[in-house]
Amino acid sequence: MSMTQHAGPAVTTPPASGPKQTDGRTTRRPLALRLLARPEVGVFLGAVAVYVFFLVTAPPVREAGSMANILYQSSTIGIMALPVALLMIGGEFDLSSGVAVITSALTASMLSYQLTMNVWVGVVVALAVSLGIGFLNGWMVVRTGLPSFLVTLGTFLILQGVNLAVTKLVTTNVATDDISDMDGFSQAKKVFASSFEVGGVQVKITIVYWLVFAALATWVLLRTRYGNWIFAVGGNKESARAVGVPVTFTKISLFMLVGFGAWFLGMHQLFSFNTVQSGEGVGQELIYISAAVIGGCLLTGGAGSAIGPVFGAFMFGMVQQGIVYAGWNPDWFKAFLGVMLLGAVLINLWVQRTATRR
Repeated sequence: MSMTQHAGPAVTTPPASGPKQTDGRTTRRPLALRLLARPEVGVFLGAVAVYVFFLVTAPPVREAGSMANILYQSSTIGIMALPVALLMIGGEFDLSSGVAVITSALTASMLSYQLTMNVWVGVVVALAVSLGIGFLNGWMVVRTGLPSFLVTLGTFLILQGVNLAVTKLVTTNVATDDISDMDGFSQAKKVFASSFEVGGVQVKITIVYWLVFAALATWVLLRTRYGNWIFAVGGNKESARAVGVPVTFTKISLFMLVGFGAWFLGMHQLFSFNTVQSGEGVGQELIYISAAVIGGCLLTGGAGSAIGPVFGAFMFGMVQQGIVYAGWNPDWFKAFLGVMLLGAVLINLWVQRTATRR
C-alpha cells in the first residue's frame, strides 16, 4: 500500500515589530531643523526683529518716505554685499572692495573732465579698470597661493594711496570737478542714479537694481553649473579640481564680479553727487563683508546664499537710518553693527550645529 504525502502550506515568520532601523545619514529631519539649515532664515528673523524694534522706538520709520530712504541706504550696501558674498562662498575675501568703488568713480570723473570727453567714455574705461583690479586680485591669489586677505589688503593700501595722490595731482584738490554739465551726463544719471515715484514717494533706481541682482545671483547659485562651481571651490578647491571644476577660472571670475559691483556702485555715487571725494570708501569693505556674514555666509567658504545678504544689508540700512529717526547719537551705529555681527556669527554657529545634529 502506497502512501501519498501532502505538503502543507508554507509558514512564514512575520518580521519582528519594532522601530525601523535607519542610517542616521538618511533619517528625515523635522521641518524646523530643515528650515534652520537654510542660511538666510536666521538673518530674516533678525531683520524682522530690528524692523519691529525701530518701528516702535522711532515713529518716523512708519512713514513711507522714511522706508524709501532705508531701502535706498540698504541698496547701496546690498549691491556690493552680493558679489562679496559670492566671493566668500567661493572661499575668498576682498578687502579692497570699499576703496575700489571710489577708484572706479574717480577714473570715470577725471578721465571725462580732464580730457573733455563724453562721460560714457569715462564710464566704459572705469568698468575696464574695475574688472582689471578684480582680475589682478584673483590672479595673484591663484598663482601665489597667498591668502586673499593679504593680497587684497595690499590692493586696498595701493588704491587708497593712488586715489588720494592722483586726485591731488590732477585736480590740485581732494575731490574731482563737477561733471554735471558734460555731454552724456543726463543719460548716465538716468541709468545709474535716477528715481521714480510710487504712491507719492520717490524711490531710487538702485533699489530695483539691488533686488534684480539678488534674484539673478540666487538663480546662478541654485540653478547653474557655475553656482555649483562656487560652492565646490569654497568647500574644498583640491577636491573640486579633481572632479573637473575650473578652480582658477571660478576664483578669478568671482574677484572680477566684485570689481563689477564696485564699478556699478561707483557710477551711482558719481552721478548722484556729480563729484567724488578721493578719501572715501575706507571701512566700507568691512560693512560689505559683515552684511554677507550676517546673511549666513561662512568665513570658511562653501556655504551661504544670495538672499541672506539682502536681509543683512537691510539690517544695516535699518540701523543706520533708524538711529537717526530715533534721534539717538549716530556714533552708536558702529556699536550696533558690532553687536549684530557677533550675534550673527553665534547664531550661524548654533544653526549649523543644530541642523547637522542627528
